[in-house]
Amino acid sequence: MKLPTLKLRKDQERRILAGHLWIYSNEIDTRETPLKQFSPGELVAVHSHRNKWIAHAYVNPHSLISARVISRHPTETLDEALLTKRIGNALALRERLFDNRCYRLVYGESDWLPGLVVDRFGDYLSVQITTAGMDAVKDQVIDALENLLKPAGILLKNDLKVRELEGLEQSVSVARGEIPDRIRLEENGAFFETSLTKGQKTGWFYDQGGNRARMQDYVREGDSVLDICSYAGAWGVTAALAGAAEVHCVDTSKSALEQAVTNAALNGVGDKIGIQQADAFDALRQLASDDRRFDMVILDPPAFIKRKKDRKEGEQAYRRLNSLGLEVLKNDGILVTSSCSYHMELSMLQNAVRQAAVRQNTMLRQLEFGQQRQDHPLHPAITETAYLKTLFYHKA
Repeated sequence: MKLPTLKLRKDQERRILAGHLWIYSNEIDTRETPLKQFSPGELVAVHSHRNKWIAHAYVNPHSLISARVISRHPTETLDEALLTKRIGNALALRERLFDNRCYRLVYGESDWLPGLVVDRFGDYLSVQITTAGMDAVKDQVIDALENLLKPAGILLKNDLKVRELEGLEQSVSVARGEIPDRIRLEENGAFFETSLTKGQKTGWFYDQGGNRARMQDYVREGDSVLDICSYAGAWGVTAALAGAAEVHCVDTSKSALEQAVTNAALNGVGDKIGIQQADAFDALRQLASDDRRFDMVILDPPAFIKRKKDRKEGEQAYRRLNSLGLEVLKNDGILVTSSCSYHMELSMLQNAVRQAAVRQNTMLRQLEFGQQRQDHPLHPAITETAYLKTLFYHKA
């Protein structure tokens, strides 16, 4: 099949030849190949300014990332055969890493499937499609998933705002089979229930699974733990199972906290979990005012920096949060602090914690650094695939 040509400007093929998958609008020769001639999601053949074939991609003329590469092999295009091959490759890696069928099955660009995220919950799949190119082949995606995994249900959880940037509607719908109100998953030997239809993102944050496993090593028998931005209790329940005697979970979502209570009971630690519906900053100030102190403080907030221009304000938010967290942390306690903001670099987060320690006139030792779990692998040419940073500190 001969595809229409998308021609790059002079020397703009270097990133693609180095392995990157994104083509920005200012890299395209719009005189030779005007973007307005393409429809969102259309497949194209990417050529250099010298008319040499470079890759196959799909295009969206309305997006800053105007094209995303799908293959650098001339015979491959985005069809069910390629989708089956790529998803099968992703599945083989996850089956090598995990034995509980609970993981991120497809992580977009890192699995060479830009615009596609699939989380697996045993017999159920939660699918997010974020680009017009992947949306154009969503039926083939569903067919490939069904053929490879034979799931009991596939949910299309396409309620992300990022879809608006691609000209796509937001929706949540069952694509195949049935999706129960609650599904069960396993992580680090604990069991949790969540809602795929009503939960945040795809229903669970598998990316922190490895860091929650690390956290267990720092919990001592009888410790008190504060879990800020607790969501459905993944950190808190895991800490209780590791030996904590008291876990205080704080979140703004009433339904998430109710789920945390359910998950605690599910794991036999219901008597150890307390909940508080509140803003993270307000709760920390109140706890400090009440002279509450904890052996471990876990700070896992949502992204404070969603865009590069939000950096200054976001850095200040991370400093304030960590300062308040240190205030309620006992001496000889452990601080676990995270950022899922790509624009908050590791050194920036470390600096925010350092400044917070200076403000609290306390001494810290950094013990280790964790990133997203292996089911969120990093693409070696795309730094944007590395977003999660979790730091472990000891308060002297």
